[in-house]
Amino acid sequence: MYAEAKVLVGVDGSESSIQALRLGAQLAPALNATIVAIACWDFPEIYAGYVPPDFARFEAAAAKTLADALEKAFGEETPERLTSQLVRGPAAAKLVEAAAGASLLVVGRRGHGGFLGMHLGSVSSACVAHADCPVLVLHAESSHRSHHLWKGSKAKGQTPGKAGIPPLKP
Repeated sequence: MYAEAKVLVGVDGSESSIQALRLGAQLAPALNATIVAIACWDFPEIYAGYVPPDFARFEAAAAKTLADALEKAFGEETPERLTSQLVRGPAAAKLVEAAAGASLLVVGRRGHGGFLGMHLGSVSSACVAHADCPVLVLHAESSHRSHHLWKGSKAKGQTPGKAGIPPLKP
């Protein structure tokens, strides 16, 4: 018996994860798949061994992040075949684990943490490297900087076709 096709979307509340939700919802019908929005949570390392963690507080914060992201992505028009899950554990490992047997995993290129200059965050990099299904990494429109693509250009920050940078040929 075949498992139901699914498109997984990693959600952390970042703009790129909200756009990933929208794109996942557009792609799921073509794959005859359900959409599964997954938000992962864990307690910070600092808590380990020092203070008993308040699991309910961390889980509630993740649930709010997931609900807010779904609201921003879809408003009142939530897709029919959408489900959501809260999963406790490191996001990279849990998304890779959940992707086993999926049709597609969609993640934003980077979330809230890490270093701003990185092209891929640790979670999206791990998903690309280890997931058993195809992975689509989505750049949020506001996070894309064209000068990163044109390192040799003297006109940093300019887009192709402007300020002497030739346009790309098809």
